[in-house]
Amino acid sequence: MKVFKSIAELEKAVGTHLGHSDWHTVTQQQIDTFADATGDHQWIHVDVERAAAGPFGSTIAHGYLTLSLVPMLAWQVYEVEGVSMGVNYGANKVRFISPVPVDSKVRAGVELVSVEPGGGGYRVTTRVTVERQGASRPACVAETLSVVA
Repeated sequence: MKVFKSIAELEKAVGTHLGHSDWHTVTQQQIDTFADATGDHQWIHVDVERAAAGPFGSTIAHGYLTLSLVPMLAWQVYEVEGVSMGVNYGANKVRFISPVPVDSKVRAGVELVSVEPGGGGYRVTTRVTVERQGASRPACVAETLSVVA
């Protein structure tokens, strides 16, 4: 975990790779719970038997499930001391590059793109690459925005 003592110190790190999160296993229970929460019960996500015979050989995580892991994974990479809160502000660009089969291990690599005043604090833009262990291509690449105050 990289710890920044202030926003000023964070600003000095713009353009650098901040590190990687721990590995996280995406389970079928997590996929099913996400399907229930979103109403997306497409068979490639929740029908284990049908998906085993499908194009991916197993169920796969929803792309938006993979994206929803980004805050949890990114906050394992860096922290800014002296701020009272941090909130998700959005995303500039998101791409789901390769599937995340059930029981895959994923982690996030985080690059600090910018730190700018605004939004009642500072807008922090990061490029987060969600990697799948053993895969040659990332599962997801997202440019995310947070506001810290």
